[in-house]
Parts: sequence; C-alpha cells; structure tokens
Amino acid sequence: MDKKQEQMSINVNLDTTPIFYTDNIIMTMNEDGVVLDIGQKVGVSSQLRIVARIGMSRNHAKKFLHEFGKLLAMTEGKKQTGEKIN
Repeated sequence: MDKKQEQMSINVNLDTTPIFYTDNIIMTMNEDGVVLDIGQKVGVSSQLRIVARIGMSRNHAKKFLHEFGKLLAMTEGKKQTGEKIN
C-alpha cells in the first residue's frame, strides 16, 4: 500500500459477503482495463461456473499485481497465524 494513502477502516458483513473459492480464473484485457472471471469447476464434470466477475483499470491491475506479489513473498512458508513452517 502506498504510504501516502490514508488507512481505511474495513467493515465486512460475513452474512452477506461470502468468500468464493476459485480453481479457475479467466482473464480478459484490452487497452482500457482487465476483467477477471472467477470460476469453480462443477464436480467431476467439464463445466465451469463463474461465481464472481471483477473489473479494473490497467493501472489498478498493475498496482494489484505488485501488492499481491509482495504479499505472497512475505507470507511464503508461514501459517495463517504468522508462524514459520519448519
């Protein structure tokens, strides 16, 4: 996160904001932006169900990629509690 940005208070209603597991992401891009179709395989079939669609500008996508990469690198080899895995 850019240090110039204000800290935000985030409020999530767990009853109305589920977490959707994904095992497939279809990415579509053009000069204006990016759309991510978040999907789940349906059982053992060859069907894919889109559970969420996320769109963003190319600039936002670049920032997302940078921050996501930092987060993955920072948490590599750690449990969710923050303890290192031996």
